[in-house]
Amino acid sequence: MAEKTYEDMSCDVVIAGCGVAGLYAALNLPTSTDVVMLSKGNVDECDSMLAQGGICVLPEAEDYEAFFTDTLRAGHYENRRESVDIMIRSSRSVINDLIALGVDFERREDGSLDFTREGAHSRPRIAFHADITGREITTRLLAAVRRLPNVRILEHVAMTDVLVEGEGKSAHCVGVRCAAVDEDDSVTPADELGGAETFAIRATSTLWATGGIGGMYDHSTNFPQLTGDACYVATKHGIACEHLDYVQIHPTGLFSPQPGRTFLISESCRGEGAVLLDRDNRRFTDELQPRDVVAAAISERMREDDMAHEWLSFAPVERDVILGHFANIRERCLEDGRDILCEPIPVVPTQHYFMGGVWVNCDSATSMPGLYAAGETCCNGVHGRNRLASNSLLESLVFARRAAARMRGDASIPVELAGSPVLDGRHRVAGDGTLSIDVLCERDGTVALDGGLEFGEAPVNVDSIAREASGAAREGEE
Repeated sequence: MAEKTYEDMSCDVVIAGCGVAGLYAALNLPTSTDVVMLSKGNVDECDSMLAQGGICVLPEAEDYEAFFTDTLRAGHYENRRESVDIMIRSSRSVINDLIALGVDFERREDGSLDFTREGAHSRPRIAFHADITGREITTRLLAAVRRLPNVRILEHVAMTDVLVEGEGKSAHCVGVRCAAVDEDDSVTPADELGGAETFAIRATSTLWATGGIGGMYDHSTNFPQLTGDACYVATKHGIACEHLDYVQIHPTGLFSPQPGRTFLISESCRGEGAVLLDRDNRRFTDELQPRDVVAAAISERMREDDMAHEWLSFAPVERDVILGHFANIRERCLEDGRDILCEPIPVVPTQHYFMGGVWVNCDSATSMPGLYAAGETCCNGVHGRNRLASNSLLESLVFARRAAARMRGDASIPVELAGSPVLDGRHRVAGDGTLSIDVLCERDGTVALDGGLEFGEAPVNVDSIAREASGAAREGEE
């Protein structure tokens, strides 16, 4: 265990996790709020840092129905439709916040945002920064949080339990119990840290943003610190969980015979034209199908070929796109002695994402009062059975902001009309760089409410979209 020790402490809000969900929640709390954030490992050891492809956004109002349908189709129509609606219509204001914080998304010659396309998307709607979008966003958010005078980050501190007062229906969360851990113990699940010396952080509100479960797998794209701690603690206290068996396998992890974290080969590679080949150099599937379909096709062909992997060829991708958009991926493959400009690379389906988790409502509240959850830790129903590519960063940010609003004591955040606000990021003045986002929002009034829509009301009938899409899918199967 770590040599550093902590005394019991108290604060207004404690946030377990320093990925985009935890960071954005902190940024949306008033600077008068005393916030303590926990990172189980180093602060940069969060899966948000690893996201490559990009972040979805509604590029224009006319894309609403298609975006909604693509998300439902990828999720096998098991999505919570209200949550999908909230995510899509909140996307533009979130992207504008990121731009205001300095996130450097790729631009076209006219200065507008450039978009890429990934599997199961009917059109390009993914904002990106080369092939390290997650690192770009997370780094900017972390820098903004570090400037806040009201936020303290504790690295190498694991959440081991929650503090609960009351019993039965009156039970409510009043903080967390924690343990200081060294680098080796940072990959230990919470239920195996029983021998550690713990301390308490009492708080009015608690947010779980501890990530998924990839650390429990021999081969995963996740950091090993992601050991499903929130789900374990939730089960211990009877806090509702949902769809704990909904685990996403990414089609293209860079093959390695060694155990440990697998390097992800972004979905956007296939979106830009990269193709899957078998041992005989034959293309064997449509690369732009949903992730679970493509992963199943690769696994089946591996069995037929008696191979431990198949191949991904960048031959159809323009050289400038490889050198620009996929520079980081190329650099990593070069470390293994393979140049994606000249040859295919070995890929294998790899554990990637957790669609289940701690149940939350549309404001990220769990079944226990005082306790919230956001990001991969929770299940708000956006993703259904299978996540649509590049919806993870967006979903995390949208619902972290909603959690922060409720922790502030505000009502549910109203959502914009489809296509509002203007998607340019120039409407926000960042001030002196120390203000939290909610203060900046108050200055400019960036939430568009034209038309008088009530909360949760979509610009179109979401149920009708779902029925039509589901019917079309069934017809296609017949």
